[in-house]
Amino acid sequence: MRPRLSGLLLLALLTAAPGLAPAAAAAPDVPAPALAMRGTPDLPADFTAFPYADPAAPKGGRLDLSLLGTFDSLNPFIVKGSAPAFVRGYVVESLMARSLDEPFTLYPLIARAAATDAARSYVEFNLDPRARFSDGTPVTSADVLFSFELMREMGRPNHRLYYSKVGRAEAPDAHTVRFTFAEPDAELPLIMGLMPVFSRAAIRRERFEETSLSPLTGSGPYRIGAVDAGASVTLVRNPDYWGRDLPANRGLYNFDTVRFTWFRDANSEFEAFRKGLVDARFEGSPGRWETGYDFPAARAGEVVREVIPTGLPKPYSAFVFNTRRAIFADVRVRRALIELFDFEWLDRSFYHGLYLRTASYFEGSDLSFAGRPADARELALLAPFPDAVVADVLAGTYRPPVSDGSGRDRARLKAALDLLEAAGWELRKGRLVRRDTGAPFAFELMVTTREHERLALAYASQLDRAGITAQVRYVDAVQYDARRASYDFDMMPYAWGQSLSPGNEQAFYFGAAAADTPGTRNYMGAKTPAIDAAIAALLAASDEADYLAAARVLDRVLVSGAYGVPLFHTPGQWLARWTRIARPQRPSLYGTVPETWWRVPGR
Repeated sequence: MRPRLSGLLLLALLTAAPGLAPAAAAAPDVPAPALAMRGTPDLPADFTAFPYADPAAPKGGRLDLSLLGTFDSLNPFIVKGSAPAFVRGYVVESLMARSLDEPFTLYPLIARAAATDAARSYVEFNLDPRARFSDGTPVTSADVLFSFELMREMGRPNHRLYYSKVGRAEAPDAHTVRFTFAEPDAELPLIMGLMPVFSRAAIRRERFEETSLSPLTGSGPYRIGAVDAGASVTLVRNPDYWGRDLPANRGLYNFDTVRFTWFRDANSEFEAFRKGLVDARFEGSPGRWETGYDFPAARAGEVVREVIPTGLPKPYSAFVFNTRRAIFADVRVRRALIELFDFEWLDRSFYHGLYLRTASYFEGSDLSFAGRPADARELALLAPFPDAVVADVLAGTYRPPVSDGSGRDRARLKAALDLLEAAGWELRKGRLVRRDTGAPFAFELMVTTREHERLALAYASQLDRAGITAQVRYVDAVQYDARRASYDFDMMPYAWGQSLSPGNEQAFYFGAAAADTPGTRNYMGAKTPAIDAAIAALLAASDEADYLAAARVLDRVLVSGAYGVPLFHTPGQWLARWTRIARPQRPSLYGTVPETWWRVPGR
């Protein structure tokens, strides 16, 4: 597993959605200062700062943050190794900056303007001549083309997928770069706007795909300073940062240094926070959130806890079935194992009743199927796939099974055993076996955190009631990351985060082609025409109604496929911080992000 980033780095998210439109005042082919999805940018061309940032925030001081796991590389743009994602944004910038207060809108950064046509057949970026890499060399169109070619050939699978859709890349001059698409694509102009830009002179192309602790040279606000391999990375503000006065950066990146320290387990990470060695943390444990903050500094008011609302779909967290494994190929088996997960007992016994059950891949948003029967547009999309969605999901009434909370619900057990019997399994002497071969029902549940291990062991105990053997295997972060990327697991925990503008990345998450490509997020191995058709409809949607219909169809097909045991989510961000660290009162749609925080002067 890549180290948990505690809600960090949302500025670096690469998500996409259809319906790109240039700023309202700009005609097609005329450079505009912003690009927005399905409408116009919220902010005027002369905006001074993002609404969730405080332009008056004081600069200086140090921020200490923590992560779980370890790292063996400083390059998060390749498949190999386990690298910190914060390199993107803090060190390496993209052509344009994404607002965290809108579904999907980009504002000027390295590119000060962009142009596209009504068909979205190309995008042209006009580079800011002031842009400089941290070594003082200018950012030119040659660097942008080099970065494009590098990522298309050697980048992570999502980058290779996106950039392969570009038919021609050219640089008419030193400050202009134009990407012409192989086919018109509604979202590709924004995806290209989020492309990371590297220094052509500083990259050794022949070694780019190798794991390395050599820092990348970027144009961002920080350079990589001290590195303690596998343990810590310190970012040092570049005093000559070219973009510090851009509106998209005002009130951001306020610390002189930012130090990230990795911990092998959550308990030692929390102890470091208690001792004041870590300034702030996004809590992930309900038990700790409820009872763990009763220590002297918290009682004295030096540490505060906050629940911060977000406007995004809640992450879809699940114990993911690897359907490439024969044992999970039958959807009836997967549905049976969902029946055996007793959320009501676990939430009360382990989590103080603080969690909410997750039912949808777009939980808590208009994109979700939950509570909404399929409308005529959805039914038309589903017509070629009559068996792709089960009845209660089609009606919008489906919720994950609800137990009596006893931990030994006989009704849920019977429902599971009935499904398993229909799939060719039966109980013999208390153990579940194949009716035809006598092979036992046994699999491995791979985890890499103690919290997940605790949950997995409880679930394994619930499965044992049905005669199923689930061996919980705890592995270190590097092994977990490698096995996950190569799909070498039976079951594992994972959470898909979604934006309000899902688009091309959905093929990377759930598309059939991604199922056979190492390093994608199609961990379940989904390969169904209905999913691919829903994603295609999402990308081709011409209006909001078509877009919502396609998103809900995708949600319905995924939920009907029972690709994971749905887990749970929190009502918002759980943030604990020492009061020497301050934040703007108004969070973004993504919640609060450390890029907007500052150190209280004199503290």
